[in-house]
Amino acid sequence: MSELLPGINSVAEALKSGRDISTIYVVKGKVDSRISHILQMAEEMNIQVRRMDKANLDRLAGSGTHQGVVAEAESFLYYSLTDILDEAEKRGEQPLVVLLDGIMDPQNLGAIIRSAECLGAHGVVIPKHGACEVTPAVVRASAGAVEHLKVARVTNLVNAINELKKRGVWIVGSDVQGSDSCFDLVFPESVAIVVGSEGRGIRRLVRENCDFMVHIPMKGRVNSLNASVSCAVIMAQIARQRGEAAEV
Repeated sequence: MSELLPGINSVAEALKSGRDISTIYVVKGKVDSRISHILQMAEEMNIQVRRMDKANLDRLAGSGTHQGVVAEAESFLYYSLTDILDEAEKRGEQPLVVLLDGIMDPQNLGAIIRSAECLGAHGVVIPKHGACEVTPAVVRASAGAVEHLKVARVTNLVNAINELKKRGVWIVGSDVQGSDSCFDLVFPESVAIVVGSEGRGIRRLVRENCDFMVHIPMKGRVNSLNASVSCAVIMAQIARQRGEAAEV
């Protein structure tokens, strides 16, 4: 199975990650330096390049937001929860995992994956049902970060939480009603962050299996943040604490 990846970052990061790409489609005419770099990588990897006029490239990509380049690549490869924990061990680090409960919006999922990769997470876990999967839109929203971060799909999020607990990972849920401020809590060394959907939040059974529930203190009149922003704030706090601990 293959899929089409539109956009400069999506294509460039897929190439860098080693994802199998059969063909790269490029708009005819003069291209900018970023696409020239993609073409150079494609030549080095012996990947077929086809030039197309913009109208045909628009039709291929399904829209005109491809930035002049589209890659035909193998379908996204998911990992297992064990793969994510093994990645932490490989890096010589305590696990930092992000669990997403019912995130449906591709833009949110992509933004969370981008933040997770930038802030040192070892992987993201999503449910197989009732949640967005990794689509080309998610790849693009992540600015290609999904190519460098392990994403696992699980049948049951509660079972995944219990497996993490068996491996010594503490579970911290994010909710506006959480009892602890994320700025006051000293996060455990091995930790998984649970983020729920904006409409529903974290489901009851998932919440009941969290060891801590944290909130982000609000100063304005709006009482909550977008799910991807909330996740980034909490992960940044964990990254800050880990950085300070490493300096001691």
